[in-house]
Amino acid sequence: MVVMILERVPESVRGELSLWMIEPKAGVFVGNLSALVRDKLWDKVREKSKRGSCTMIHTHNNEQGYLISQHGESSRTIEDIEGIQLIKFS
Repeated sequence: MVVMILERVPESVRGELSLWMIEPKAGVFVGNLSALVRDKLWDKVREKSKRGSCTMIHTHNNEQGYLISQHGESSRTIEDIEGIQLIKFS
């Protein structure tokens, strides 16, 4: 399972993601992707989102069962505390 949350990104990025994932709410994309497709989409999103921000959450083999990645400026940052990812409001 993969969730991507996009803010202030070009419409073309959202259009690209909508080919692979559903958009239940504006800027929130959900899908069941292979690791290869997930990583390629993440690279495209980061490349094309110069002024925006994006957050990706996907299943991972760790204690929490998921991994959070961020790109761009956001009011929230990821803090890793002894292997547990927590969200910090900046």
